[in-house]
Amino acid sequence: MQIGYFGGRVNDGTIDDVVAEARQVEADGFASYWAPNIFGHDALTALAIVGREVPRIELGTSVVPTYPRHPSAIAQQCHTVNAVSDGRLTLGIGLSHKVVIEDMLGMSYGKPIRHIRDYMSILGPLSRLEATHYAGEDYTTHLSLTAPGMKPFGTVIAALGPQMLKVAGEMADGTLTWCTGPITLAEHIVPTINAAAEAAERPTPRVIAALPVCVTDDFEAAKARAAQVFEIYGSLPSYRAMLDREGAAGPEDIAITGTADQVVDRIGKLADIGVTDFATVEFPGNPDEAAATRDAIKQLL
Repeated sequence: MQIGYFGGRVNDGTIDDVVAEARQVEADGFASYWAPNIFGHDALTALAIVGREVPRIELGTSVVPTYPRHPSAIAQQCHTVNAVSDGRLTLGIGLSHKVVIEDMLGMSYGKPIRHIRDYMSILGPLSRLEATHYAGEDYTTHLSLTAPGMKPFGTVIAALGPQMLKVAGEMADGTLTWCTGPITLAEHIVPTINAAAEAAERPTPRVIAALPVCVTDDFEAAKARAAQVFEIYGSLPSYRAMLDREGAAGPEDIAITGTADQVVDRIGKLADIGVTDFATVEFPGNPDEAAATRDAIKQLL
């Protein structure tokens, strides 16, 4: 199991801060650096700059919402980032949430499975530098992309429900999950996506699981902080469904907290259930916890 890092400075820092974060993550030995695309800096643009400054680590988005960007536009942007980073980009995409797409952006969130199938029918060939000729209900596209330095890039889909996992297994390189606990990963996420990939005669997909992590000797304080920091995810329908599957009241119940040995053990066991990549989301309460958390995770690298 590869150990990656889910960065935060793309939302709360300058671009220099993003580069510094990624540089430190690479220096510490992490396999990958994942940048969210929410309401801060654009993740792909930031990763293009990181790709020039930080030379070795895998770079990924976690995730870019599909609805605001035509699949041909995001493919062109990704090929540019991938050329800058010498083929190290993995594109993570997702539907986002109805409240964002409809209430904030004024777009329709109807028929999301049809949307993602149409999207991948165009993005998939373009990501492999193949021409796409596709006429769907949401998108119709006939074009190809080519420029010196372009290389194929991988795509993973943020998928939690069975239909989205089926699309990810059939049409992408894997999935990236958030706020999804080990029971749900073992009993739902991994078997569902693996079965879909096998039925489509595709390689075993990546399962990139991101979870909050904190090494602490004050478990109750860490749990309370997780409940506050990650509160929004307990109310968004897609994450709420995964928490309910887990029997968790909120994100605080699936956060990985405890002593260094406990944290290392809990992360390590994810490999046994089929998680191929773990993306750590650190949420320390003080500098000592920050150092202890990073030191513990580095034991797994």
